[in-house]
Amino acid sequence: MKRVLFILSFIACATLTAQSTWKADNAHSKVGFAITHLMISEVEGHFGEFDITATADETFSEPEFTVDLKTASIDTDNEKRDEHLRSADFFDAETHPSIAFKTNSFEKTGEKTFSLMGDLTMHGVTKPVTLEGKLNGIITDQRSKKLKAGLKLTATVDRLVFQVGSDTPTLGDEVEMTINLEMAQQ
Repeated sequence: MKRVLFILSFIACATLTAQSTWKADNAHSKVGFAITHLMISEVEGHFGEFDITATADETFSEPEFTVDLKTASIDTDNEKRDEHLRSADFFDAETHPSIAFKTNSFEKTGEKTFSLMGDLTMHGVTKPVTLEGKLNGIITDQRSKKLKAGLKLTATVDRLVFQVGSDTPTLGDEVEMTINLEMAQQ
């Protein structure tokens, strides 16, 4: 009986230690978005400052993500528009400095694809959101000798549900999010 308990304890410890922290390499990652403007074109932008962390094993199976985007770092290649997006009319960056996402559950949808269900908090409103993910691959970095994982996460978010901006015919309600990540095992 003691031997069985020892073996079960060993397996449990091995499973727990198999999980590690992965951090986004911000120099090789991008958090982008696109929204329809005037119902005829699309405006793209990105958030320049972000912290994205995942907990996963060496095969990056069943990752749990924590995402923090700094709203003041929004960049659409137009400073006047960016200032307006930071204002109380949209993100209200002074009052709501971050957009946050935390994984609640994971579902494998294919050999290299998955869905992450979690809570998105934006503009003081928290709602469930699903991110679709694809694991592009895992390699051992030649310099650091640590594992690196490449991923792409996408989602469609209704900005009005999060009270970002007003209901106007000049802007689409849906925002397409695309997060390209290079994550380094810590």
